[in-house]
Amino acid sequence: MRLPHRRTAMTALPDRAYDTNKLRKRLRHQVGRAIAEYNLIEDGDKVMVCLSGGKDSYTLLDLLLQLQAKAPVRFELHAVHLDQKQPDYDPDVLPRYLAGIGVPYTVLEQDTYSVVKRVVPEGKTMCGLCSRLRRGALYSHATREGFTKIALGHHRDDMVETLFLNLFHHAKLAAMPPKLLSDDGAHVVIRPLAYCAEDDIAAYAAAQRFPIMPCNLCGSQETLQRKTIKSMLAEWERQHPGRIDQISRALGDIRLSQLADRARFDFVGLARHSDAPPPDAHAWLAGDPSP
Repeated sequence: MRLPHRRTAMTALPDRAYDTNKLRKRLRHQVGRAIAEYNLIEDGDKVMVCLSGGKDSYTLLDLLLQLQAKAPVRFELHAVHLDQKQPDYDPDVLPRYLAGIGVPYTVLEQDTYSVVKRVVPEGKTMCGLCSRLRRGALYSHATREGFTKIALGHHRDDMVETLFLNLFHHAKLAAMPPKLLSDDGAHVVIRPLAYCAEDDIAAYAAAQRFPIMPCNLCGSQETLQRKTIKSMLAEWERQHPGRIDQISRALGDIRLSQLADRARFDFVGLARHSDAPPPDAHAWLAGDPSP
């Protein structure tokens, strides 16, 4: 598929153009692999692509458009953006871009900015509440319009960072799955960029000259827990190149018998040969185990 709009302006720099072409192919392959392995998009799907105006969602839409032209199944793509009424927001940027590449789109309007600023104390993290409000607006729109899938721009690094956020701050092993059923069972959320590295996405977005829209709500919050995790992972990657990818691959290779979750693995019933009943846990806790 020929890239639309003004995205072939790399011809004046042959070496850079070659690198960009390789990067495009790598990202497209990774997205195609994620779609195939997790059955993210099926024949007849009506996919709502959530477009924030950042590098990740632009790249997501761009790659899905390329794959749509060659995919073995037919599916629709519809870009949806939420205008949250943030300061200095330019309402013309996304409509102009999307109209220019011929993608159907909807811009929703909801003043989540005022709500978050009113509710969250000064200096506290705003992302949690902002995310919940945004998700509610997008889910409601998906229900009204009959979308079968909701595509988000979370990538490999987001998933790894979330793993450590949950580990360090919530004492649980959990991350972002490539495919998720919403709590009410009404929506299937997909993350086609699950195998894509953030650095690759940033390089691709810069090469394509996407009209990036900065987040003026929480972008200046330098003490966010996620930013701390991001710095930690960046240092690990600097000292040991490939570590983030290794952690990402580990998310797809869980060995329940090598962890300690009694709800998901029958440690009590684990035995070599004996069919004897399991020991009384209460007796052990009382310090009086049976022989």
